Amino acid sequence: MNILGKLIIIGGAVDKGSFTETDLDKNATNNLNFFETGILKRILNESKHKENSRIEIITTASIIPREIGPEYVKAFEYLNAKNIDILHIERREQAAEEEVLTRLKAADIVMFTGGDQLRLTSILGGTPFHDILLDKYHNEEFIYAGTSAGAAAASNNMIYQGSSSEALLKGEVKISSGLGLIDRVIIDTHFVQRGRIGRLFQAVVGNPRVLGIGLGEDTGLLITNNVEMEAIGSGLVILVDGREIKDTNLTKVELGQPISISHLVTHVMSKFDTYNLETHKMHIQSSHYV
Repeated sequence: MNILGKLIIIGGAVDKGSFTETDLDKNATNNLNFFETGILKRILNESKHKENSRIEIITTASIIPREIGPEYVKAFEYLNAKNIDILHIERREQAAEEEVLTRLKAADIVMFTGGDQLRLTSILGGTPFHDILLDKYHNEEFIYAGTSAGAAAASNNMIYQGSSSEALLKGEVKISSGLGLIDRVIIDTHFVQRGRIGRLFQAVVGNPRVLGIGLGEDTGLLITNNVEMEAIGSGLVILVDGREIKDTNLTKVELGQPISISHLVTHVMSKFDTYNLETHKMHIQSSHYV
């Protein structure tokens, strides 16, 4: 299937001078400044009408949507975007309202904020809003952009809970259904900074067909046609490929016991590197061997 939309998933908090999700509830105003000038600029550049694209900020995942939304508007306006608004969808019935659906239909870009990905999927999943979102992604020059929770919820399989320190104990990582824009992957965010590699290891060993994607902060992936992935931003993307796993004790140990895995393949991507989800080949832009 030829997918016309583009997916931009972002790992979350960024460096000094940019948007950050650290202690949002305690210090939201000071922590929400410009947000990822480089990545947001790339979103605009990839969109159909560039700075004139219609942008809707979706704050559903956040517990402080009225503070988060305006900061995204400021960030896009800083980059000369001219057509931005905020959709506060806080209840399932709102995701069927005609005004909300009309605005989604007119959007060239939707930007899903951080927060709780389970809140995002439980409110939007299976609604008319969700149906239109998927249709636009498949059939229009449309961009789904999501940071943190908005990124984690983009795939069919979604990690919604799991301690970093105990992530390789059987049963510690909780997985549910996401919004289903992309299959064959599972996404985790704030990845390097919060030491979440064990969460992806457990997610992948349970279903080695799925590629684990760990997004560092101030880092993202631009995915075209649900096949070609390009690393964007300043940090690292970790890929966990379980197709060559040779052995594990996953089904033999009790809940709460450590998991063993033999021959789990990992890749590390940085800016401009690409990975093809069909060929499973990675291209390093500034390769040592070229």
